[in-house]
Amino acid sequence: MPELIDDVVRRLYEEPPDGFVATRAAAVGAARAAGDREAAKRLAACKKPTVAAWVVNLLARKRPDLIEELVELSGALRAAQRDLHGDQLRELSQQRRAFVSALVAAARKLAVAAGAGAGKLPLGEVEATLAAALADPEIAGQVRTGRLIRATAYAGFGEVPRPRLRLITGADEAEPATSGEAPDEPPADRQDLTRERAAQERRRWEAERRRRELERELTSAEAAERHADQRLERAQTAERDAQNLVDDLEAELAELERRRTEAVADVARRKQARRTAERESAAARRRVGDVQAALDDLG
Repeated sequence: MPELIDDVVRRLYEEPPDGFVATRAAAVGAARAAGDREAAKRLAACKKPTVAAWVVNLLARKRPDLIEELVELSGALRAAQRDLHGDQLRELSQQRRAFVSALVAAARKLAVAAGAGAGKLPLGEVEATLAAALADPEIAGQVRTGRLIRATAYAGFGEVPRPRLRLITGADEAEPATSGEAPDEPPADRQDLTRERAAQERRRWEAERRRRELERELTSAEAAERHADQRLERAQTAERDAQNLVDDLEAELAELERRRTEAVADVARRKQARRTAERESAAARRRVGDVQAALDDLG
């Protein structure tokens, strides 16, 4: 029964919000009719999601692989961000924006396929929610469930509490550090180390993402191969059946030809017998005429 409830809840949060209330009411009624009060109570507690939350839920349920990439990238970026500044932060921000844009595009495609009007989708809220999931692991966990009620947003990017980060500008570099204060700019060797760490994180994440892409491609190729093999087997079976039919027909034709030859020979024999009988009949009639004439002469 829990599996059935989970399946109903899954369908609730996959269907467009317009049909949520009616579907929930039908599910609650069915649970009550079956005498399952606990299931009815649980289903009745399901809250209708906003359109933006539904789009995110759809992405989480239909493309969990992308959400897993989001969660993984979230951890990698937060780890790399602790020691980065300036150009590195801007590069990470660009990488984040590109990934979120790709997720929004995938979510939009799924929503349109589910029957939503492309022009009415609150994609800004969807983007804000996915960006928040990149920033906050708790939000990422909520997105992963596929049961969001409403969209969310996050004001910054980083762990909570966010690390103290500062973009170094030309004016900042011109100001000397005051006595007793630690400089904002880390030492050169630390800069090299953090850049290398960030580069390693990005390479690791890119390699992992590529590996998942290849695994998905392999799965798809294997499925295509299985389908092609099945089609080949069906085609070979159909060919064998057709050839067997041809062989059977040819055998029947050969048998009919043999019977035809015998029938033609039988017709020839019977024709000869008829001609012989005709000659014998004619001779008999002549004999009758001759005998009759002789009798007439005697009388």
